[in-house]
Amino acid sequence: MPEPHLRAADADRAAVADRLGEQMSAGRLTVAEYDERLARAYAARTYGELDELTADLPRPGTRRAAPVPSAVPAVRGGCGGWSGGPSRQAAWRTWAVTAVIVLAVWTTSSIAQGDLQYFWPFWVVGPWGAVLLVQTLHRSPAGERRRQLT
Repeated sequence: MPEPHLRAADADRAAVADRLGEQMSAGRLTVAEYDERLARAYAARTYGELDELTADLPRPGTRRAAPVPSAVPAVRGGCGGWSGGPSRQAAWRTWAVTAVIVLAVWTTSSIAQGDLQYFWPFWVVGPWGAVLLVQTLHRSPAGERRRQLT
């Protein structure tokens, strides 16, 4: 980053916010830490303030840690690159975390209003979950051909 005392632009704050989101997705930040740092990122005035938010996180392009072996066995013959490995598990984990968050928001707003509100979380997690389910269960013809060639 440029000199710490120089003022940051909106694009700089957005870049730090994106990086924080990636680090939360990687499991390096909890949702609470992410929320707190995100608020500080958008309130930051200088590059130094932005740099503090990511100082304890790996820099982009540094070597990643080796993937942790999954306790769930891989399903043979998945959908293309979705062979039951970390990609599918990460997609389902992201969906589940999002589902919990939107359900918590909906529940909190329903309690605050005193009655059940329109169940809008369905439109967030429903179609996404359906696509993940199809990708998990469906065997793509391209994936079948690749498996036959190997």
